[in-house]
Amino acid sequence: MNLFLGAVRPAPSLICFANSRLQSSIYNSSISVSRYGFPPFKRILQACLQSNSATTQTGVRRPAEQSEIIFLGTGTSEGIPRVSCLTNPIKTCPVCSKAVEPGNKNRRLNTSILIRYPRSSGICNILIDAGKFFYHSALRWFPTFGIRTLDAVIITHSHADAIGGLDDLRDWTNNVQPYIPIYVATRDFEVMKKTHYYLVDTSVIIPGAAVSELQFNIIHKEPFVVHDLKFTPLPVWHGQRYHSLGFRFGNVCYISDVSEIPEETYPLLKDCDVLVLDALRPDRSSSTHFGLPKALEEVRKIQPKRTLFTGMMHLMDHEKVNEDLMKLMETEGLDVQLSYDGLRVPITL
Repeated sequence: MNLFLGAVRPAPSLICFANSRLQSSIYNSSISVSRYGFPPFKRILQACLQSNSATTQTGVRRPAEQSEIIFLGTGTSEGIPRVSCLTNPIKTCPVCSKAVEPGNKNRRLNTSILIRYPRSSGICNILIDAGKFFYHSALRWFPTFGIRTLDAVIITHSHADAIGGLDDLRDWTNNVQPYIPIYVATRDFEVMKKTHYYLVDTSVIIPGAAVSELQFNIIHKEPFVVHDLKFTPLPVWHGQRYHSLGFRFGNVCYISDVSEIPEETYPLLKDCDVLVLDALRPDRSSSTHFGLPKALEEVRKIQPKRTLFTGMMHLMDHEKVNEDLMKLMETEGLDVQLSYDGLRVPITL
């Protein structure tokens, strides 16, 4: 794994954060010099304590020893509800009409999950994808679940619904922590050099501008480790000649954007406890995403213990589709459900 635009951290604890742009590599860690100097220890310690004391603020966090995934978003790139549906004077969209109701599970933002697990230094928060609506997801769920810091962001692909929120990470690097590591494939990093050039090459920034402080780490096909947690890339097709990555961590397999699973990826999905899988619409697949019928075919082939579908468009009514999916438990023994924004799932890592 190659490191770019690095940060001080022989270990990724908050107490050794420092902003940087100069670095040398030691094994899988990076050493660098801050362009602003080392941030005050008091500020760093305070951020660490705030993250680890969130239970007293919200009363809804799981026990500290419990690992979990939190679905921050489970919808398409445009999200649910659609403005075009809500403003249509001729036709009423039943799903988008429901989605405007407070707490309705049809309200969906860009597909993303947060992995939370305990370490000796405290709870670790690893985000998969930061799309266009990431800040809205964080605004909704971070205070609710007592989430303060972001220890890393892992990118599945370079579409806007996966990287469009990178600029919003400035709120964390300006006010919570000095920097955030980003783990991304080479092809997607090349895209970021164009779409987020000012985050990659900070020399172009106007002096005094406070943009996101990001450390880019290039990942390949081989497994890599982030804060003691092993991630195995799961290469899949996301449309013709376009690769996206899923990731396996522990016995959880996450594949959010897929139109076809290559044969060489199936062995990596063996003995999966929780499968999170793309399912765009109820009737058929598109050129870039599984539909529900195809997703169910893959579930039968992969045979996970439990499956949660994600990436649903406005044709997928949460209650109605889940009611139909529950019947598959009785007929086939398939534990399959639609996920929803804010869903928390305990996992073992």
